[in-house]
Amino acid sequence: MNVIINPDVRQYFYELQYILYEKDYFSYYEDAERYVEELIEAIKKNLPSKLKRKASKHFTDRYGSGLYYAIFPKSKRTQWYVFFRMYRHDGEIYYHVRHIENNHTTAQYF
Repeated sequence: MNVIINPDVRQYFYELQYILYEKDYFSYYEDAERYVEELIEAIKKNLPSKLKRKASKHFTDRYGSGLYYAIFPKSKRTQWYVFFRMYRHDGEIYYHVRHIENNHTTAQYF
């Protein structure tokens, strides 16, 4: 099983490090960087085994049909929603990550 992260999602992760540091969620940039790296690794490693749910119309209208999401908790207050499509190619299953948001910005759409 392969997890592919869309380029715009990779860009978001890059920007997220700065946002977390600049908004004082982390005192040190290295801690914000580690947080994002751990989130990326968790997605790559665990997405295939996570419970997947069909994404609502709000998300499919924006990021494409056939979209699912999985939840990745990072703390008591924050969980990340990873939106993806699944497809099979040459006998392999691929998970294509199309979008990511956390509960602070998107919970009202569930």
